[in-house]
Amino acid sequence: MCYGFIMTVLFLCLLTACGSEGDGAGSETIGISMPTQSSERWVNDGDNMVSELEELGYETNLQYGEDVVEDQVSQIENMITEGVDALVIAPIDGEALTNVLDMAQNSDIPVIAYDRLIMNHEHVSYYATFDNFEVGVLQGEYIEDHLGLADGEGPHHIELFAGSPDDNNAYFFWDGAMSVLDSYIESGDLIVGSEQTDFEQAATPQWSGSDAQERMDNILSAHYANEEVDAVYSPFDGISLGVISSLKSVGYGTDNQPLPLITGQDADTSSVQSIIDGEQTQTIFKDTRALADKAVDMVDAVINDKEAEVNDTKTYDNGEKVVPANLLEPVSVDQSNYEEVLMESGYYSEEDLDIE
Repeated sequence: MCYGFIMTVLFLCLLTACGSEGDGAGSETIGISMPTQSSERWVNDGDNMVSELEELGYETNLQYGEDVVEDQVSQIENMITEGVDALVIAPIDGEALTNVLDMAQNSDIPVIAYDRLIMNHEHVSYYATFDNFEVGVLQGEYIEDHLGLADGEGPHHIELFAGSPDDNNAYFFWDGAMSVLDSYIESGDLIVGSEQTDFEQAATPQWSGSDAQERMDNILSAHYANEEVDAVYSPFDGISLGVISSLKSVGYGTDNQPLPLITGQDADTSSVQSIIDGEQTQTIFKDTRALADKAVDMVDAVINDKEAEVNDTKTYDNGEKVVPANLLEPVSVDQSNYEEVLMESGYYSEEDLDIE
């Protein structure tokens, strides 16, 4: 009897151990809240995190708010009610999550801010992002270099576009770019024909390409009847493509009237194709695979009551605390290096792009 009982216990223990090994991280569920599927990069971000978390044994709940703040809030509330063990959030509006973060805090659910900082709440454990100020610097330096501004070439006409005012990153991109361009605007080497040089004047709500196109239409008709645009500072690929559509509608993009230099960000396939085709000039590549790695490391750390790796503890003050961050380096991409940076790294394949 004793021997049989012992063997039964051993068998049950082995069975339980086998079950635990299959559960990986213990079947904890991670809620992932992304802003929209309309931008390719957010789809990649979500897919990469799901893949990596599930590889570690976590279950996932991935939701997209489709740029509707109320929908994102509702989705996060549902995740909390369903009992997720941690949240990764890229907010549509970084200042609209106070109440839902109260819920997460009361439920002892840790929160990781992903690429966009969550504002005005202490319950943000970590922030995974790129060096957003450096993104703007790279864009500004690209304009500086390719217009020969440091060599005294000019004056050149430029128009400025900023990101969405409800996204904290937009201010970092703008400040980084203006840290390079402001002195040339003040000296007259860069002329902003519209005279719209403040962030508020240049802002593009929800990063909307159609709004950017409409604004560029108005600028061209009001200020460029007798001048040509030499450069457009755009912080985001979607804005860049809207600007290009506006410019082409009035004759730019021909041998007699080439498109101006146009920056961008995110290296979406549509914009990389535009660069290959000689329309958009430059974009900033932010490797979502690497960013997903950092976010997953942070999730795994908070789930296991450990400290995550960070490299910045001073920059990102959300109004309630300085959120510990891990900043990744962005990379400038144009016709000269897109194959090396995007193709050889495996981020895109030949099937993703039309390369002649």
